[in-house]
Amino acid sequence: MGEEDSTSATEDAHEEQEELAPASSKTPTIADVARLAGVSIATASRTLNRTRPVAAHLQSQVLAAARELGYAPNPHARALARAHDTTIGVIVHDVSDPYFSEIVRGILQATSDAGQMVLIANTYRDRERELAYMASFRARRTGALIIAGSGMEDRDFGALMTRQILDFEAAGGRTALIGRHYAPGDVVMADNLGGARALAEHLVQLGHRTIGVIAGPERLTATHDRLAGFRGVLEEAGIALPEQHIIAGGDFTREAGASGATTLLDRVPGLTAIFALNDVMAIGALSILRSRGLRIPEDVSLCGFDDIPLAPDLWPPLTTVRVPMVEMGAQALALARLPKGSEIRVVHLSTRLVVRESTAAPRSR
Repeated sequence: MGEEDSTSATEDAHEEQEELAPASSKTPTIADVARLAGVSIATASRTLNRTRPVAAHLQSQVLAAARELGYAPNPHARALARAHDTTIGVIVHDVSDPYFSEIVRGILQATSDAGQMVLIANTYRDRERELAYMASFRARRTGALIIAGSGMEDRDFGALMTRQILDFEAAGGRTALIGRHYAPGDVVMADNLGGARALAEHLVQLGHRTIGVIAGPERLTATHDRLAGFRGVLEEAGIALPEQHIIAGGDFTREAGASGATTLLDRVPGLTAIFALNDVMAIGALSILRSRGLRIPEDVSLCGFDDIPLAPDLWPPLTTVRVPMVEMGAQALALARLPKGSEIRVVHLSTRLVVRESTAAPRSR
């Protein structure tokens, strides 16, 4: 393949912006330079914007044509060509959620001295929106993309994500995933399963036998893994966790936690402990327990997951599982900065049980 044919589709997309200038314009365009030099627009752009090496004889032709026409490169197109190296896209569910804001904090800390711009997109767990943002970041020639949105137990959606990731990387970008997805790519994985097991073991050791769970969206991989780890320990201990003890379908919000706690207290007589699958839902559950005059942990123990910055400042301070969210963001950025490898790279990060005053041995209510 010759120099004239070796351009990529993504280069053509932004380089042709100048070709589309009105024909009546007196200002020479890069298309005029390319025609006079007898080369493609892509080759003319590479020469004048210095984005890639060009053969010496072609470079001479382009420079001579530019001098003859009095052509000056478009600064906007130049910035667009170079954005590939300086812009990082981040896709999250909702940056106002403490879990995602901590991940973004890790990314921003890691880019603070690198002169890179971070663009953040909220999907609100809308799958079509997530795919659209991936396509948009590709069109913007974003150099790296970190996907921390919604890992779904959905292989069809995983196939659609895979197509977007492959297209993004074919355009020269690099991707990294946070959490478990059914899509290929370098990934940072926190031990949700192990953290939930540690929390369940804590409650079992305290003597709890009648436990309720406030789960998140049923199709999220995080919900699946945390619930599986928790349930597994209870089964090993011979403790039942009937389906009516699990409130599913919420969205990891304070409102979902409050609603879930209300349902559990009405549905499960003698409930002694509640496990909310994230700290934000645990905060909602805390408000309902107080409104019903129940003491924590004397009447009902309460625990969450993530260890958001607010967790130790609640009253009582919340027992939870610490997820290294800031480190997850920084590690994902490090993966996205690496050249694409032949093997998928996986960074496993451990979680840790943090026992505080919101859990204790059960007492008769």
